Amino acid sequence: LLTAVSATLPYAGGDPTITTAEEGWEHAKKVIARIQQPFFPDVDHNIKDFGAIGDGVSDCTDAFKTAIDHAHKTGGGRVVVPPGGVYLSGPIVLKSNVELHLKSSSTIRFKQEPLAYLPLVRTRWEGVELMNYSPLIYAYEEENIAITGEGTLDGNANEEVWWPWKYGPQYEGRDRLFQMAKDNVPVEERIFGEGYYLRPNFIEPYRSKNILIQDIKIINSPMWVIHPTFCSNVIVRGVTVDSHGPNNDGCDPDSCKDVLIENSSFDTGDDCVAVKSGRGDDGRRVNIPSVNIIMRNCTMKDGHGGLVAGSEIAAGVRNLFAEDCLWNIPNLRYGLRIKSNPLFGGVAENIFIRNIHMKQVSRAAIRLNFKYEQVEVGPHMPRANNIFADNITSERSQHALQLEALSDAWSNNITIRQSNFSDVEKPNIISYIDGLTLVDVCFEYLPYRPSIRDVAIMLFIGASFALYLVEKFAHRTILVETRLGVVNITKPISSMMALSKGLNPLRSRAVHAKY
Repeated sequence: LLTAVSATLPYAGGDPTITTAEEGWEHAKKVIARIQQPFFPDVDHNIKDFGAIGDGVSDCTDAFKTAIDHAHKTGGGRVVVPPGGVYLSGPIVLKSNVELHLKSSSTIRFKQEPLAYLPLVRTRWEGVELMNYSPLIYAYEEENIAITGEGTLDGNANEEVWWPWKYGPQYEGRDRLFQMAKDNVPVEERIFGEGYYLRPNFIEPYRSKNILIQDIKIINSPMWVIHPTFCSNVIVRGVTVDSHGPNNDGCDPDSCKDVLIENSSFDTGDDCVAVKSGRGDDGRRVNIPSVNIIMRNCTMKDGHGGLVAGSEIAAGVRNLFAEDCLWNIPNLRYGLRIKSNPLFGGVAENIFIRNIHMKQVSRAAIRLNFKYEQVEVGPHMPRANNIFADNITSERSQHALQLEALSDAWSNNITIRQSNFSDVEKPNIISYIDGLTLVDVCFEYLPYRPSIRDVAIMLFIGASFALYLVEKFAHRTILVETRLGVVNITKPISSMMALSKGLNPLRSRAVHAKY
């Protein structure tokens, strides 16, 4: 039995209102069917023919520009990076009907000098538009573009270049940008770049459509790795991201529609996949949500969150899907994570995950946090509505569920079915959720492991205190705060009674509970 309430907001592009998990997944099939891979003329343009030298030292920036411009002007085709070389370059700007193809064992290594990424271009930095350093690979208002092949893109960032800007130098520029957005300064007048230390993203198609990023390996990004912004019909397939710098999100669709992320691996310094739609006032100014984002058959090896909506979701996130994924490393903090605050705002709704196996997450398997960055007060209350999770397996976590909405903005309709959360260290935390449904969900808690101090107290006081500890920590009550008050989903079982009947006092199962 599954109950839910239909979504309350309209859906961009005429997408239907969705009321159940089954309707959601049927909608996902239709979205996948209409996402089409771009095709290119069967013409190759070898960058060596345009003066590129793959010795890792020679500057190949002009060779890439000339090759791409030539391919674009002659009807399109593939700009080919031949195998075996390391090609040093500044920013690469893709044009319509051009595929950048890296042959196996080839590498494009990007320059470390910030001045190489001038002139400034229109971009989005942490959800706010501005004029800043060019992304390493950029496209503006183009269509039918691709980055493919089995080669490597090396952003060349490290503890000495790009990444240190996070820890101090960027603060003044970041504050200036956010204030400009608050003051509604025109984007063309938000001039940054040299002296403001706002790191460029790696791959950023901007206001573009029909995009393919396939099979490549991406390492050492200055900031976010794959960042399609205001784009539609995007495919990220078979990509390997291995980048552990600060803010090294793996793939961040930002105010995008119809995005398919599949068969990819993310080993990152921040969120693996994070869906966004602009930050605060600037996100509301643009007001373009992210809609119809689908992830399947992906592996998350390290990062803050496996699949994330937020934190910059001012224009909303709707119809977000993930299925058949492995989220697998103790350094992964959260499985599904939704985050915002009353300054950022935004509504995340119609979120569907199924067949997700989490080997281990260090904090919570499913996390809702609307006090992100310790902000609890503001005029734009975020919400999350209509979340459906089916067949979720978590082998170990600190919390199974940590769902914390706001007292002035309750979140609605969260349904979890046929799921098992094992080796859970602490009870669930659930507050301000209206309509939580659990169907055949099992929580298995780790037994209490006394500290050295507890053992000493036991030895000093005696067996009666030991029994007290058993009773205290075996009773793992799941509390839900609803509009009717605080209620128990599963009542605590007396540990001594359970042991006498051969039961496990640390196992709680909700066959069907709705609150």
